[in-house]
Amino acid sequence: MGNMMRVSAPPDKIAASHTGAESDFLAVLYDYPPPDVSEPIFYFGEKLRVISDEGGWWRVVSLKSGRENYIPSKCVAKVYHGWLFDGVGREKSEQLLQLPEMKNGSFMIRQSETKKGSYSLSVKHRQVKHYRIFRLPNNWYYISPRLTFQCLEHLVNHYSESADGLCCVLTTPCLTQQSVNVPDVRQEVPVMRRKKPFNWRSMKRVSLMVEEPENSLETDDSFLSYGLRQSIASYLSLAGDEHFSIGSDDQQKQKRRSYIFSRNSVISDRSSYTESYR
Repeated sequence: MGNMMRVSAPPDKIAASHTGAESDFLAVLYDYPPPDVSEPIFYFGEKLRVISDEGGWWRVVSLKSGRENYIPSKCVAKVYHGWLFDGVGREKSEQLLQLPEMKNGSFMIRQSETKKGSYSLSVKHRQVKHYRIFRLPNNWYYISPRLTFQCLEHLVNHYSESADGLCCVLTTPCLTQQSVNVPDVRQEVPVMRRKKPFNWRSMKRVSLMVEEPENSLETDDSFLSYGLRQSIASYLSLAGDEHFSIGSDDQQKQKRRSYIFSRNSVISDRSSYTESYR
C-alpha cells in the first residue's frame, strides 16, 4: 500500500518565480512567434520561469537562453512538481519525450485525453510508452490494481525505485536535463562629460557672422547652433551695431543714453525740416 501523505491538487495559476516553487515552470509547446511570421523568441521544449500573469499572456524568462518576453498561454503548458504537465496531450508528450536531451526513463504525468479526471504516465524507453493511471472512488491511484497510492507523488516515488511492471524505472522528469544558461546581463554606465562654462564676453561678432560649410558637424566647443548664430547676426545687422560686445553696466547705460540722444537729435532735425518746408 502507498503512504498516507497526500499531495494537494495543483493550483489554478503558477505563482511568480520569486514566490513559486522551483519545480514549477512553463513548457513551450509551440515555437513563438511562429517561424512563418518571424524568428521565434521561444522554441518548442524550452523551460520558462513565470514573472507575472498578464491575463491570457505570461511574462516569462527562458531558463535556457535568458530571454525575457511575453508568450500567450495557449502556447505553453503549466508544469507542477517538475513532472505533472497540465494541458499536454498524448502527441505533445511524445514530442517532448523524444527531444535529443531526453534519456531513457524520462517521464511525465499528464491528464488523460480519453477519460476525464484520470491521468496517464508517459515514459521514454526505446519508444514512448503510456500507462493509464486509474482513480478509485476514494481518490487513491493505481496503475496495477495490486498496488495503490493515495497521491501521485508516492506513485512516482515507488516507480522511481522499481520498474515493478513498467518498461523501465522512472529516472528524471521530462525537460529536467535541459541545460540552463541565463547570461549575466550587465549594463554599461554611460560616460558623462562636462562642458566648459559658456562665456558671452568672449564671443565676437565675427564668430557669429561667419558662414559654415555645408554638411558640417558641430564640435564639442560649439555652444551655439548655426541657426541661433544666424538669428543673432541678423539682429545685429538690423540694429546697426558694428561692435558686438557686452561690457559693464555703466558702459551699457552710457550707450543707452547716447542712443536716446541720437534719436532725439534725429527727431528734432526732422521737425525743423518739416517747418521749413511748410
